Amino acid sequence: MQTIISPSILSADFADLKTDIKKVEPYVPWLHIDVMDGHFVPNISIGVPVVKSIRKITSLFLDTHLMIENPIKYVDAFIDAGADLITFHYEATKEKTLETIEKIKSRGKKVGISIKPKTQADEIKSYINLVDMVLIMTVEPGFGGQKFMQDCTEKIPLVKKYSKNENLIIQIDGGINETTGKICTKLGANSLVAGSYIYNSQDIKHAIETLK
Repeated sequence: MQTIISPSILSADFADLKTDIKKVEPYVPWLHIDVMDGHFVPNISIGVPVVKSIRKITSLFLDTHLMIENPIKYVDAFIDAGADLITFHYEATKEKTLETIEKIKSRGKKVGISIKPKTQADEIKSYINLVDMVLIMTVEPGFGGQKFMQDCTEKIPLVKKYSKNENLIIQIDGGINETTGKICTKLGANSLVAGSYIYNSQDIKHAIETLK
């Protein structure tokens, strides 16, 4: 499968979000929406009303990444707002991980599980075959524009090894550009999230093509 590029709107201009979404729309199938609560990560980004507004202006697949505490509490609200895939953090659920996966699936949406740089792939081994996507963070979640942590890429072949699903999406988020993207895809990743690399580029189409 061709690598799924999911531009992160965290690097878009929030005063003109519609324009920045339209800039990437012809070249990508997905849009990555980072939801942060200021508790699970040390930053606050956007919530349900923004996802609802985005859904009205684009038919792109909304790849919604919940970097929040107690994500199960907000699953319905984000799905009702138009999210197509909900990714939650394993570190934010632990004892409610299975319950959170089942909740998202019960709404007929795709489910992703994400791990921070210090969390090992082994810790989510029992959940890999229950989800549609595993998101491996290659920066500490919370802010855009951080430096890529290459040692996190060692988790990619492990996730691939643990998976019985040949259609499992292995997504990488954090410090992705043309060079780091190639490192990830060579190891088996098939989806890349990029924010500043795409939105700070003089030629957005070319930047996206280099990641594919």
